[in-house]
Amino acid sequence: MPSFIDRRLNPPDKSLSNRQRFLKRARDELKRTIKEQVKTGKIADVDAQHTVSMPVRGTSEPTFQNSNASGRRDHVLPGNKEFQTGDRIPKPGGQDGGGASGPTTQETEDDFRFVLSREEVLDLFFEDLELPDMVKLNLKEIAAFKPRRAGFAMTGSPTSINVGRTMRHSYGRRIALHRPKQEEFDALTDELALLEADPAPKAAALERILQIRQELDRLGRRRRLIPYVDPVDIRFNRFDPQPVPNASAVMFCLMDVSGSMGEREKDLAKRFFVLLHLFLKRRYERIDIVFIRHTHEAKEVDEETFFYSQQSGGTVVSTALEEMRRIVEERYPSREWNIYAAQASDGDNFANDSERCVMLLDKEVMPLCQYYAYVEIIDERESHIFGSTDNGTSLWRAYRKVDAQWPNFQMTRIARPSEIYPVFHELFSRQAGLAKRG
Repeated sequence: MPSFIDRRLNPPDKSLSNRQRFLKRARDELKRTIKEQVKTGKIADVDAQHTVSMPVRGTSEPTFQNSNASGRRDHVLPGNKEFQTGDRIPKPGGQDGGGASGPTTQETEDDFRFVLSREEVLDLFFEDLELPDMVKLNLKEIAAFKPRRAGFAMTGSPTSINVGRTMRHSYGRRIALHRPKQEEFDALTDELALLEADPAPKAAALERILQIRQELDRLGRRRRLIPYVDPVDIRFNRFDPQPVPNASAVMFCLMDVSGSMGEREKDLAKRFFVLLHLFLKRRYERIDIVFIRHTHEAKEVDEETFFYSQQSGGTVVSTALEEMRRIVEERYPSREWNIYAAQASDGDNFANDSERCVMLLDKEVMPLCQYYAYVEIIDERESHIFGSTDNGTSLWRAYRKVDAQWPNFQMTRIARPSEIYPVFHELFSRQAGLAKRG
């Protein structure tokens, strides 16, 4: 019978590499199931609990086992009336093929079923998504450094000397090296002055005067060799730089709710921004979100009005860009904020306004933005008609000029609900900025 000696450092049945492979398979299966549910269900339902199943097959760690179909083994079996000594016991044969198999008595295992909480669903959903790297236009990092107390150091500027800690080290060194005290020096000096004041000193007094002078000379030399404060005693307050946000991020959400936007287009645009809103709130706790709705005029609104107001009207896209520029000038200076924008529209626009949009983007908006994403909502039939990215609505063709000039501008189309997540992933993937620049 074969013997296996496991010399791995992991305990038996606890192979770290096997466990990591299992966790990766389980996580990939959960992510795949979540994405399928998002494609077939409502985007708003991503912010809720999900029940997912995973096949039990492949969840156990691999182990070595003896095959029942081959090999030779010696067994000690209890006595019986059917077999005699020396009889050969036939190996169990396989099942007969052909025909439908009847009910089996073997036990089966159900699939794993997981009930994922809202937090777990969003963790899986946004695991590989993030806004493009927040790189300031002047190529400086957005992280500043704030000094933080971190003990003491032996070097530093004179203004950061810690007097208390310095004197503590000085006192300990003077005690250890037996530096003469000032009181001892003063006592000998007073005694010497008293003896020298005698006009007719005796021989003992003269000898004592000589001893005192020699002792004072010795103490003086020792005091000079052992200074009161030595450079090794000096301690400075130590400060370590702690990274803190140097600039905040703001995301502008621009949506067309004009009369040319039907209910289907509005629903797709709303779903895209719901997903975007969840993403921003989940990934960035310190980010401002500005909602701008526009018809023939644009207005900054709150979240509730942005998603659920029934206001409608004409179509002048440039008003939204002008409103965004005004808000940036008033509240979000580009020196202090990283500015991002996402715009959703059906592409219809007032005559000659598309060229004004290009001018505003080229001269006013894009120089301030770290990233700008334009999502155009089109009909399912139009997705086959347009085909090439060179074809499209007047606004799409105008924005192609901006896309060719600015590497931080991206544009794409959405025709059906199942395309929202892939488009969202494309626009806001971690490598989107790198791929665009490459």
